[in-house]
Amino acid sequence: MTACCTPGRPCTGVLPLPGVRRAAPPPAVAGRAMAELPGGVFRMGDAFGEGYPTDREGPVREVTVAPFAIGTAAVSNADWAAFADATGYRTDAERYGSSYVFHLLVAPAAGRHVIGRVPGAPWWLGVEGAYWKAPEGPGSELGDWDDHPVVHISHDDARAYCDWAGLRLPTEAEWEYAARGGLDGARYPWGDELTPGGREMCNTWRGLFPHRSDRPGGRIGTVPVTAYEPNGYGLHNTSGNVWEWCADAYGPGERVIRGGSYLCHSSYCNRYRVAARSHNTPDSSTGHGGFRCARDLAPEGRARS
Repeated sequence: MTACCTPGRPCTGVLPLPGVRRAAPPPAVAGRAMAELPGGVFRMGDAFGEGYPTDREGPVREVTVAPFAIGTAAVSNADWAAFADATGYRTDAERYGSSYVFHLLVAPAAGRHVIGRVPGAPWWLGVEGAYWKAPEGPGSELGDWDDHPVVHISHDDARAYCDWAGLRLPTEAEWEYAARGGLDGARYPWGDELTPGGREMCNTWRGLFPHRSDRPGGRIGTVPVTAYEPNGYGLHNTSGNVWEWCADAYGPGERVIRGGSYLCHSSYCNRYRVAARSHNTPDSSTGHGGFRCARDLAPEGRARS
């Protein structure tokens, strides 16, 4: 296992590799709204020199993307439940019997199900029985979180959903192009200041990580997928909330993740910047990992059949 959200280290929670599987039912149309983008040339990468060298965010370079559509929000618990009900699909976390939960979020009843900590990131606990429907381990449930992003989802799981929905994961270049919302070289989807005029623009950690949250009531965790103002292309939460899988390989046996999460903080992991990137093995799942979908568009902007 490797550390999660440690300076200069990837945000991971590693489980044994399975084979890639796809859902059997024929493709269906996902209900989540999508933004249709014309593509073109944009400047990709960190223009401020603020990334970790091992993350390889630079140099800034011009990249061309073809027209495509991308979800205006991450896939929600309600979206995933529709898929699971229609297909009977079981996530990697369900098949392995465990996933990783942030230590302050482990359900009281799940304490005896903790099976270990991640070396170098002891705030991540392996919890038996943690999966998308019991995100904090045995004794937890989704409650009224239908509109929150689904978590404990591996890259393999995300691909299975996309296959069922007739969609795909975005490439890393598409993800950054869309996340920037039309702003050239900005730090964040809304500009260069994290809290312009004192306004909170994304769901990241506030307080002393990983011990204390300074949010009202000590709140920790995800917020609804459409929380906060969208960027210039209409996308919500491309900074913070949950890490999002991309289609690209990062290196041997790993896939790119983008966007940061509710656990990111400038004191140890400033990967909520729009150029920031990290990686994980395709079967890994955690309580801060989700995804959004994309699809191809014909040059004139119509969806390809």
